[in-house]
Amino acid sequence: MDFCSIGQRGPSARRDSVRHTERKGSRPSTTSRQGWYQCALSLLGVLWLCMGYACQTVPVTGRQQLILLSESEESQMGLSAYQQVLREERLSHDPRYNELVQRVGQRIAAVANRPDYAWEFRVIDKNIANAFALPGGKVAVYTGLFPYTRTEAGLAAVLAHEVAHALARHGGERVSQNMLAQIGMSALQIGLRNGDPLVLQGIALAYGLGVELPFNRSQESEADHIGLILMAQAGYDPHEAIGLWQRMEAGKRGAGPPEFLSTHPSGATRIQQLRQWLPEALQYYKGPGRS
Repeated sequence: MDFCSIGQRGPSARRDSVRHTERKGSRPSTTSRQGWYQCALSLLGVLWLCMGYACQTVPVTGRQQLILLSESEESQMGLSAYQQVLREERLSHDPRYNELVQRVGQRIAAVANRPDYAWEFRVIDKNIANAFALPGGKVAVYTGLFPYTRTEAGLAAVLAHEVAHALARHGGERVSQNMLAQIGMSALQIGLRNGDPLVLQGIALAYGLGVELPFNRSQESEADHIGLILMAQAGYDPHEAIGLWQRMEAGKRGAGPPEFLSTHPSGATRIQQLRQWLPEALQYYKGPGRS
């Protein structure tokens, strides 16, 4: 049986760490030992969850993921966040945009094969080139994205990417990762209670650059991969996803942060990856000129 795994250090490694933080010849205080015991118990509890019901498999890619929330909890969180966004943002009443987004969105949702999700597709009247998805099938597109999508297939690339986020349960996975990070930082605070606060700040920075940001970028790439398959299954030419990102790159203002400081892959990286996945997606495409 395969299990989800997270990096960990064994009991001997923890004992070595305790020895290195003490003066030579001294013994750990009772308070120090209790702190490390609490730390160990917390980590053992997390590992137990990892090896149990929390393992899930992402559709299409087959990647194993750790999710500590039930789907109903995740969907409720998504619905609450979605309702708040809709209260705070101005919805578009343009019938062309709304009809197009509804038609393409439902077509993508149909091939996602999650009828238990209450799929919703809305258009927000704001001039930013963005879209988002929340757990349970809640998707919104900003009107500033339409100059880049241009065609129905271009919009399908956007919506398929967002549907892929919901389908892969990326929201619940990210919440779970944050929960684990908080447990880990709490354990470190116990173990380093008398240590330099700068050490904890350095660990948090290293975690962000070395774990959190790469994890976010990997989710975005995975949504691109799954989305390419979904749009092809729905009858949209997957080549259009590459055209979309070429237009996004051409219209980008400024250089932006380097990729390793970003939550998303660079446009160049996305285009390169999409080209690699294109032969796989074309196996599912039955559009004009293909049988």
